[in-house]
Amino acid sequence: MHRTPLCIHTRVVPPPSTTFPLRGIKGSPPYLHDDRLLTLEDTVEFFNLVTGVKLSQQEKADLVAFMRQL
Repeated sequence: MHRTPLCIHTRVVPPPSTTFPLRGIKGSPPYLHDDRLLTLEDTVEFFNLVTGVKLSQQEKADLVAFMRQL
């Protein structure tokens, strides 16, 4: 479904996007819509490759540690 942005005083406000909460993510594997990612490490690596962010090993480990604390 395509949503048209609202125009407020010549400023365009994009429509809200739908996201899922990360709270408690460590206890809800597998990940991705088709359940192909079994761990948070797999998930971080997948999105690192798909998005081309090029995170270092330490950055990936830090991200996983952060998500485990949510």
